[in-house]
Amino acid sequence: MSTKHITRKNLFLLFLISGLLPVSAQQMPFNPVSYRIFSPFILNPAVAGSKDYLSIDILWGFTGKSHSQMVSGNARIERKTSGYGPSGRIYSFTNIGTGGFFYNDFNSNDSIHNAGIGGTVSYHFPLNKRALSFVSIGASLKGMYHFYEGDPDREMPSREYYFPNADIGVYFYNPLYYAGISATNLLDPPSDTLPGIIYRVPVSRQFNFIAGYKFLINRELNLVLEPSVIIHTDDTLGFDPKENIEPALKIYAGNFCLGTYFNDFNKISFFFQYRYPKFYVGTFFAIPKDSPFYKKSPTAEIALGINFSRNQSGYTQNGHW
Repeated sequence: MSTKHITRKNLFLLFLISGLLPVSAQQMPFNPVSYRIFSPFILNPAVAGSKDYLSIDILWGFTGKSHSQMVSGNARIERKTSGYGPSGRIYSFTNIGTGGFFYNDFNSNDSIHNAGIGGTVSYHFPLNKRALSFVSIGASLKGMYHFYEGDPDREMPSREYYFPNADIGVYFYNPLYYAGISATNLLDPPSDTLPGIIYRVPVSRQFNFIAGYKFLINRELNLVLEPSVIIHTDDTLGFDPKENIEPALKIYAGNFCLGTYFNDFNKISFFFQYRYPKFYVGTFFAIPKDSPFYKKSPTAEIALGINFSRNQSGYTQNGHW
């Protein structure tokens, strides 16, 4: 066999391998990044209802020409009970939590559009009579959309998919610390065989661990320090500390929260929240370390949230965000 023939054969095989998957599999949703901070029940459905107030969050994210949006909400289901207050009724909480979310993410660099809608239900088991410590279980059902614009250079046509998926999780929490595990995107994504190319929707099953602890620094100033971490991997169970460990740090000072979240160690990231009586505003920024902004676009995200409770219970007091 001639050297020329071998070279052509190797180039042909290389073309096929490179065409198996135009983008690598990942979490979905991946953007906006800050949902892991502001709406963690999307990462672990057992978190839904862990705060005894209704939380509604709206997120917008921008990275260069790519943009993403997310709307989510979760709450513990209430029930009316007889009481002796002015209205003759008071409200208590059941053990059932609910949630829902919608996300939309367009990546102009890869010509990919992802979107989805989901519903979540959880059940919270109190571990003591005061109902301050809980273990919860939860599940989410999702409808997902994926569109790939195609690649004319490789004669790759556009592809469009609608498909279902599901998440499950377990979560332990109390006013001081929390920890949970979850599995997201449990169902295999659809794929399509084209002439010489196999295209798979770039989403993979993910396994996640989250944990955090609140340290009271100064009670008079209501100063609280909360380190936390997210650890994740996929079906391959591959592990790289820089890729799979995402630490975060929050500093609460009354109605103000400032922090950093290292979802990408090649970027410097920070966020803040300011809470008003019934709602909050927040931002998240991630700036490339080794490249000026005109070569690699920074990430900028804006968050608006509404938190309210009929009973004004403990979790809505200062420091309990």
